[in-house]
Amino acid sequence: MAPVTSRNGLVTVEATAQGLPLRISVDAEELRRDPDELAREILRLCRKSAQRAGAELRAELASAGVANDMLALSGLPTHEEAVRQELIDEQEYDMEPQSWLRGL
Repeated sequence: MAPVTSRNGLVTVEATAQGLPLRISVDAEELRRDPDELAREILRLCRKSAQRAGAELRAELASAGVANDMLALSGLPTHEEAVRQELIDEQEYDMEPQSWLRGL
């Protein structure tokens, strides 16, 4: 499994390759946030952890001798695909407005 931490270091999530959270750690300071924002952050971290866990699982299966065509059918991301998806997600995350008041 692949734990990931929010940018501010106050939320940590570890999820399966399917995105199911195994562990969620939220600093008490984060509990003061808007609940919807906190939920979105946790879901974003679940997706990120799932990508990493999926890439790790794919690498383990490959090293165990699973054929490349079977790995392709598994739907598990390669390390490169996971990294690329993280970059895309981070760019989208950076562009998400935190409030409708921004930009006024």
